[in-house]
Amino acid sequence: MGEYGIKMPPEKRIMLQSRLQRRLKALQMSDFKEYVDFVFSPEGQIEEVIHMMDVVSTNKTDFFRESIHFDFLLSDALPDLISNRNERSIHVWSAGCSSGEEPYTIAITLSEFKAHHPGFDFAISASDISTKMLNSAAQAIYGEEKVQDIPHSVKVKYFLRSKNHEKKQVRVIAELRNKVEFFRQNLLFLPMESNPKYSIIFCRNVLIYFDRDNQYNILSKLCMNLKSGGYLFLGHSESITGFNLPVTQIMPTVFKKK
Repeated sequence: MGEYGIKMPPEKRIMLQSRLQRRLKALQMSDFKEYVDFVFSPEGQIEEVIHMMDVVSTNKTDFFRESIHFDFLLSDALPDLISNRNERSIHVWSAGCSSGEEPYTIAITLSEFKAHHPGFDFAISASDISTKMLNSAAQAIYGEEKVQDIPHSVKVKYFLRSKNHEKKQVRVIAELRNKVEFFRQNLLFLPMESNPKYSIIFCRNVLIYFDRDNQYNILSKLCMNLKSGGYLFLGHSESITGFNLPVTQIMPTVFKKK
């Protein structure tokens, strides 16, 4: 999967075969050779690669995952941006947003901050490589079990229960949904911005799927998309050790652009 930079070591073979069986069935193909030939054909490159990435990519996420990051947003990053940087309106990017829990958690956090800081506003961009996940994220409909650990006061403020109680679903309120714009992005082909627009970038638990060279490539371009003094959040198992990047570590997995 060179075009996407995703590592697939030999021990992942059974998992990969299991997931791709869905595509073989959908395309009525008898074996993987037929499928591989199709993927690398001109037609397959246009029509199938996106579907293949939908079933291969891992999409595990939760609301308020690694909650220390959202605590830091409220206590340090946002006050710094509006006080020392004089930013009254900020743009946040959730890169690798999966089914949307991360960007909506960011939206909740920024909305709570906005309630106590008149004149503050924000916009959120959220990207993923999976069109299936992006479609799900835009719908913003989740099982009730997804929000069971969220404080009741937050749930009633930002989520609506389904009128059909048998479904046991909730939906993020329209006011928050309208703050998030979703788009498809292959992180290996990020634009090199000379005039960055993002004050905060979340790219958590995404880099672990890439080899070291591609990790550096992605991180370098993420930094180019981040404003001076902006904040970069990585996942708990990710590190920039050994990389020459224009950021300073503020706390584990939180970095500030010089």
